[in-house]
Amino acid sequence: MAPGNVLRTSLIDGESLRLGDVVAIARREQARVGLTKNAREKVTRSRKLVEQVLAGRGMVYGLTTGFGELSEVRIPEKQLKMLQRNLVRSHAAGVGEPLGTDVVRAMILLRANALAKGYSGIKLKTLEALIEMVNRGVHPVVPEFGSVGASGDLVPLAHVALVLIGEGEAFYKHRRMSGRDAMRHAGIKPIILDSKEGVALINGTQAMTALGALTVWDSANLIKHANLAGAMSLEALCGTTAAFDERVGQVRAHPGQSVCAEHVRRLTRNSAILQDCQSKSVQDAYSLRCLPQVHGATLDTISYVQKVVETEVNSATDNPLLFFATGDNSQPDVISCGNFHGQPVALALDFLAIALAELGSISERRVERLNNPNLSAGLPAFLTKNSGLNSGFMVPQYTAASLVAENKILASPASVDSIPLSANKEDHVSMGMGAARKAWQILRNVECGLAIELLGASQALEFRDLKPGDGTAVAYEVIRQHVPKLEEDRPLYLDIDKMTELVRSGEILAHVEEGVGKLSLH
Repeated sequence: MAPGNVLRTSLIDGESLRLGDVVAIARREQARVGLTKNAREKVTRSRKLVEQVLAGRGMVYGLTTGFGELSEVRIPEKQLKMLQRNLVRSHAAGVGEPLGTDVVRAMILLRANALAKGYSGIKLKTLEALIEMVNRGVHPVVPEFGSVGASGDLVPLAHVALVLIGEGEAFYKHRRMSGRDAMRHAGIKPIILDSKEGVALINGTQAMTALGALTVWDSANLIKHANLAGAMSLEALCGTTAAFDERVGQVRAHPGQSVCAEHVRRLTRNSAILQDCQSKSVQDAYSLRCLPQVHGATLDTISYVQKVVETEVNSATDNPLLFFATGDNSQPDVISCGNFHGQPVALALDFLAIALAELGSISERRVERLNNPNLSAGLPAFLTKNSGLNSGFMVPQYTAASLVAENKILASPASVDSIPLSANKEDHVSMGMGAARKAWQILRNVECGLAIELLGASQALEFRDLKPGDGTAVAYEVIRQHVPKLEEDRPLYLDIDKMTELVRSGEILAHVEEGVGKLSLH
């Protein structure tokens, strides 16, 4: 938006946050968040339940007891505030590089949204201060390692809560400083936690879900680029369009397959290259012919994982949860449960990691065909005129292969692992944050791999005399605005970096969709 424009405040209620809202708030530091009136009422009512429970002086996990294996240890009333502060301090034990600002903003937003459901017993002013960290740009330093995904993402969320109480570290206006200084510069008063509030802030799946949400969102951009790269390679390799016939998808009925085939048909519409090639090939190698089936399966996986993530975004995931009394019982129900367990998200993100890795794998096979004079329908070896003196695109295929090999390791599921914790009280954990980090890294690797294919396909089209399709021609022109054709050897890492940036930004797709229409994923 233009400077001076006031952004609309996004109101959260714990029930209706969508994936696009999460990404917009996470990646636009000027975005503002607030609570609906109904959410405020639910939070206030939930806090009264905590006070009612405390007045009863019973043994209630998370309110009057220790945590994990220490759940049988009763804490004296005068030490309850110290209990919550100590919980946050002790659990802030992460290591590694800080998570990105967009991930941290998404984490805070999602935790606030879960608390807004009104089952956690947090004070309204505490929740409002948490939201103000997003609004005023206080971004806690959250190390990437430490979560095992049950009881949720305790360690990453503790690093967020640590700044809320004026401790830890944070980035403010892109400067790293103490949490107390960041809160002071932002004009937010640190919170003194009361009963239940510490556990309410750190029990949940918001780190894995935040990173998962951003990964799913970026995967939608990735699948379109995969279809575009495949379409350009199909032309460059003088392939046949028969396998993309609409009737093929109709008799198998997986929705992603039909969508991806339709993308390729639209991108290559009016391609003089493909019209000329139809009489030269009966059927193509699988990396071309099976593009709709492979890409389509990944698209169907993305759609599934998006549903899982959006469900988790609007779920109450801490422990214990507070419910209003039913029947004649005057006491509220405080239920110690396992909603913090990250298994639904962990399994989904492991699935996404596998699906994204396959996009990189099939893309690398197309890059090999572009380079190989025995497979490339007359293209010069390694896409260079004077091969031997020049290596051309030989080594970018090495890079693509190395990324594929890395992805095979990363695609091994995290969720099948479990290491017992807390004296075996927490004897099965999800490793969901590991699943999220691996899916994120595979996404980034595949972006680089597709950038290599787009570069190779563009170079290959230099050797085809006929006109490309309506969409592929636009893509070629945009690419050439940023990366010149390869006449003789030069350091190609700069070209790959530029193309990866273009893939990530969506600039090529924006121009292509202006010409051929929106490439819908539904």
